[in-house]
Amino acid sequence: MNKKLVAYFSASGSTARLAKQLAEAAGADLYEIRPAIPYTSADLNWQNKQSRSSVEMSDHSSRPELADKNADIAAYDTIYVGFPVWWYIAPTIINSFLESYDFSGKKIILFATSGGSGFGKAVENLKPSAPDAEIIEGKVNPSVKDIEALSTT
Repeated sequence: MNKKLVAYFSASGSTARLAKQLAEAAGADLYEIRPAIPYTSADLNWQNKQSRSSVEMSDHSSRPELADKNADIAAYDTIYVGFPVWWYIAPTIINSFLESYDFSGKKIILFATSGGSGFGKAVENLKPSAPDAEIIEGKVNPSVKDIEALSTT
């Protein structure tokens, strides 16, 4: 079986665009990781220490509720997980997603969008949420060529 899924969280649309390109290049299914309560522009204001994203990211145990848990993870061998980099790690909703399913024996390949930082400690912070999976650091802001390379991983 070598079925692939591209699961992504996108706050502004940038990660969604990359996820769609990757899914097409990889011949993968696409799944959007959505919060139960969508983020507003005010929620995403990283300059406001009281904004929702700032509060969530300052508490690494924060687990935003998911809108659904309908991804059929058991049907896939490889899962690409995409997200915007927030505070040098993945948004905690990615932990919510990983902790909601059994990823035992799965290969998880990360990809991300960022205004200027790399993955930082994203892999380190996500591993405890999917301890029996192989988590691979992919690319930040991948080019079309990078997406093609990721799709063959």
